[in-house]
Amino acid sequence: MFYGGISGGLRAVEHLRPVFAEVHAMTIRDTVSFANAWDHFAPDGSLVDPKRGEEAIAILLDRLHWWAEALRRARTERPWHRIAA
Repeated sequence: MFYGGISGGLRAVEHLRPVFAEVHAMTIRDTVSFANAWDHFAPDGSLVDPKRGEEAIAILLDRLHWWAEALRRARTERPWHRIAA
């Protein structure tokens, strides 16, 4: 069962963004989404045209890696628990 139809679930994800902000989590805007997913997957679950998905996941992982490194440095230099509320 696929979720989201033409939006590929993006609207549901966008509704979670303020929830994550409340718990001080960093979000990224890049996604891997397949609008009308049933058109993109073969009966065995493999992608019909993997190039699009591979490009999107490469961008997402690159941005995620950048944030992971930046946040690791920030937490080392100034731990979160030391910031006054």
